[in-house]
Amino acid sequence: MEPAFQALSDEALQAKTAEFKERLSAKETLDDILPEAFAAVREASVRVLGMRHFDVQLLGGMVLHQGKIAEMKTGEGKTLAATLPLYLNALEERGAHLVTVNDYLAHRDSEWMGGIYNFLGLSVGVIMHGIDEAERKQAYACDITYGTNNEFGFDYLRDNMKFGLEDLVQRDYRFAIVDEVDSILIDEARTPLIISGPVEQSENKIYDEVKPQVINLKKKQGAIVRGLLKEVRDKLENGDVDDETIEKLVQIKRGDPKNPVYMDILAQNQALKKQVDRTESMLRSQKVLPDLDEDLYCTIDEMSNSVELSEKGIKLMAASGMGNFTLPDLDEESRVIQDDETLDDEEKAERVRVMEDDFMKTSEMLHATQQLVKAYWMFEKDVQYVIKDDQIVIVDEFTGRMMAGRRWGDGLHQAVEAKEGVTVAEENQTLATITFQNFFRMYDKLAGMTGTADTEAGEFYNIYKLQVMVVPTNQPMVRKDFPDMIYKTEREKYKAVFDEIRGLYEKGQPVLVGTISVEKSEMLSKMLKRQGVPHSVLNAKHHEKEAEIITRAGQKDTVTISTNMAGRGTDIVLGDGVRELDGLHILGTERHESRRIDNQLRGRSGRQGDMGTSRFYLSLEDDLLRIFGSDRIASVMERLGMEEGEPIEHGLISRAIENAQKKVEAHNFDIRKHLLEYDDVMNKHREIVYSLRRSILEGRELEQIIEEMVVDKAEALVGKWIDPKQYPDEWDMDDLKGNVARIFGFVPKIGPDDMKQDEFDDLKPETLTELLQEQVLAAYKEKEALFGKEDLQSVGRFVILQIIDHQWVRHLQDMEHMKEGIGLRAYGQKDPLREYQQEGFTLFEELMDRIREETISTLFRIQLLRREPEISRKKKQRMQLSHGDDGGKAPTVRRKEKKIGRNAPCPCGSGKKYKKCCGANA
Repeated sequence: MEPAFQALSDEALQAKTAEFKERLSAKETLDDILPEAFAAVREASVRVLGMRHFDVQLLGGMVLHQGKIAEMKTGEGKTLAATLPLYLNALEERGAHLVTVNDYLAHRDSEWMGGIYNFLGLSVGVIMHGIDEAERKQAYACDITYGTNNEFGFDYLRDNMKFGLEDLVQRDYRFAIVDEVDSILIDEARTPLIISGPVEQSENKIYDEVKPQVINLKKKQGAIVRGLLKEVRDKLENGDVDDETIEKLVQIKRGDPKNPVYMDILAQNQALKKQVDRTESMLRSQKVLPDLDEDLYCTIDEMSNSVELSEKGIKLMAASGMGNFTLPDLDEESRVIQDDETLDDEEKAERVRVMEDDFMKTSEMLHATQQLVKAYWMFEKDVQYVIKDDQIVIVDEFTGRMMAGRRWGDGLHQAVEAKEGVTVAEENQTLATITFQNFFRMYDKLAGMTGTADTEAGEFYNIYKLQVMVVPTNQPMVRKDFPDMIYKTEREKYKAVFDEIRGLYEKGQPVLVGTISVEKSEMLSKMLKRQGVPHSVLNAKHHEKEAEIITRAGQKDTVTISTNMAGRGTDIVLGDGVRELDGLHILGTERHESRRIDNQLRGRSGRQGDMGTSRFYLSLEDDLLRIFGSDRIASVMERLGMEEGEPIEHGLISRAIENAQKKVEAHNFDIRKHLLEYDDVMNKHREIVYSLRRSILEGRELEQIIEEMVVDKAEALVGKWIDPKQYPDEWDMDDLKGNVARIFGFVPKIGPDDMKQDEFDDLKPETLTELLQEQVLAAYKEKEALFGKEDLQSVGRFVILQIIDHQWVRHLQDMEHMKEGIGLRAYGQKDPLREYQQEGFTLFEELMDRIREETISTLFRIQLLRREPEISRKKKQRMQLSHGDDGGKAPTVRRKEKKIGRNAPCPCGSGKKYKKCCGANA
């Protein structure tokens, strides 16, 4: 087929696009035209870019078109391979999306590959942070659209907050290819996308008030741990290691697990580590661990990433004078107050109010204390976050990038801000949210590509029903991966790392050093600077130089230190003479908790059949081995023995490390699955509410919506106030009529005074419901006739959208509050997820009832003023986008028209002053 396409003129090749579209209109399928479409793209690529797709890229393109994940190694040309299915699926004229991890790649790839699409007559758009609504709408209208996962997700949420159909920017969710699919659909899936806005009244002083007490608590806990360490060291020096010594080590582990002296003791004696872990496990199973914790002010559990104040800690905080830090039993205390006969009703109400206020204040203080304790013990600067422009910026643990705009939830971010002394930001409320799992599952066909997906194949299929296909490399892989080198202590490990870097630099072989945190990369950089070894550093603090640093990384005499390498999107090309020096050497300074991240680092070497080598250096003090390492590692170390500075290479150790990584991966999968199970409940609510919103925007008759609401509300009112087992003369008609008047704004004629007695006596609840519905609908028709159907519908559409948005935000808060304590149901032998589903259903019914009641109540009471201009749109509120590289700052709005003075005549021609007319809502 290639010779036939090579023989075509440019015009004939370009005409193929129109031919393919005609064939699709004639009921041919995409699969029918796939071979010719792929051939057209390959030939266009040769003519426009001078790049011809390899056979394996054609294979990768077929896998992507089938809606599967193509695992293609680094340097195999995923960017070019994606042009094949994107072109083919764009022929349906419903849009094809290419999702990348950052704006740089989205912009680069859309321009680079855009030449192929433009040559073949297709339009290309790009969605980037900071572009305006008109540009977004234009980009989504293109045949092919490039953009980041965050922008696609946020645009979906923003579209469902719009007040006009013409304001929507997105269209169909037909076909999407997700680049670095493991990073987006797995790593980032643990955190939902959130659009939040400021709470009307928020108070964050509590963190600064509690901070001195937490510092005092940390100081006192440190003194206890130091005392325990002294006793343990004395025992170890005398060779007297008994059960009491092991229990003291367990106490130290629970009081300060990252204490360097403690970690050094265990690294020097692996048998002790095994005994400590076993003793802790035994005490936990016997439920006597709390007895051991009594001497501590708080306990830290690194594996579950949680902290808990002990009784001693609560007493210390209470002694500060801020409160007693003990939550009362509200039900019990309220009962005691109500039973107190010495109090009158007013005094009882006041006592209950004071008690509830105290409860809220104590609850806030306890929460702030726990989050501050977590911030001080478990979150380190230049590891989980960096400080930039007086702000705490989260560092993505998988990509090493700063995630500007993203904030930890539940007050943790404010706690870290208070800890570091930066401005504690105002509290926000969630306006809209969705997980990546549920967003991307909306696409009719979803595909993905990455260099590392096979280790997560099970999760991809379970969550997204995506199969992973491993595409062979174009050239055989010749990189040599050396076994891991394991040292006792971190100090010995870094000395060996430095020696190897210096040796490779002197030899001229380029080396890429992988670290897992900003702190470690800068520590290594200082060591190299002291010894005069030139190098470049790529981490969250220097990411703007990313492309330049990576481009140079394959040259002779080059040392590059990088914090993770996921989603960099730039190949490392070897310089002259590097191949003869065994190619690029990858030096990992620590194993990541995910095997994929290690494989991504290794994959930077050996692209397209290049020479290359790799080796990882580990120590027993590394977090992965310290927290998740098994007894087997300790046993092998004990058996083999380790001298100062001597590493161990052993197959058993490597397998044990891989098992530790699998254990963490399984734990993280559980977290993501748990998040999805709970969000699936919210997703059903979201779909119903957003679909109601969309139907209103698309011009569904408001009269029909109101009629449905009236029918439902009238039926609910009769069902609530009328007992079908009673006779009509026993019905509480006054309460029913009063509630109808409260909601609909008029008193219905449905009582014994409004009809003949025999008619009333013969009434049944169903007949009463129909009678009430007829009268309410008749009242609405009167309002329509009075104000005009079009005017009432125009205002009504705006009113109902505002009510839906307001009640949806309240529902999100209700669901979040309910979710916070739902886990405690497990203590009562109840399934928390099932309880969440059941209570979520009840809350959703209440949401829909509130929407119905408020909409009806507003529309039946609304008054339209003649000669007023068209109703103004809801004032835009400042929003914050939480998840990715969004910056989180509101765009600067510049006035295009001349400002109108408040006392000037209104430009609408009403004759009134501007402040009394159109400017009343400004």
